[in-house]
Amino acid sequence: MSGVKPVDVHSIKEGRYIVMEGVPCIVKSIKSSAPGKHGHAKFRIEAVGIFDNKKRVEVKSGHTRCEVPVIEKKSGQVLSIANNKVQIMDMETYETMELPVPEEEDLKNKVKPGVEVTYWDVMGTKQIKGLK
Repeated sequence: MSGVKPVDVHSIKEGRYIVMEGVPCIVKSIKSSAPGKHGHAKFRIEAVGIFDNKKRVEVKSGHTRCEVPVIEKKSGQVLSIANNKVQIMDMETYETMELPVPEEEDLKNKVKPGVEVTYWDVMGTKQIKGLK
């Protein structure tokens, strides 16, 4: 899978990002349990998908490694809006792309042609995250 890097489970913190079920997520809580007589510490990770807002829970052994998504934060200019799609031109590469209209109501109302936006490219998925 491209756009990810491996890290140790014990280095994951709340507010950081992790890949769960192949989806990039933000960690909402992480709890560790003490190791047993012959076992390793366990970590219970609760996270919410960045793009789908779906809650996910996993329990991992303390010695395992997990994946963290590489998040590219880029700038673009809105060219047009039609059929719930926003056409954006990247400010560095001048590449044009169509992204979905943001779901957040106040952000949706501010995205208009000519406005500069910040968008994230995470594991091949792109989404508008804010205004410049």
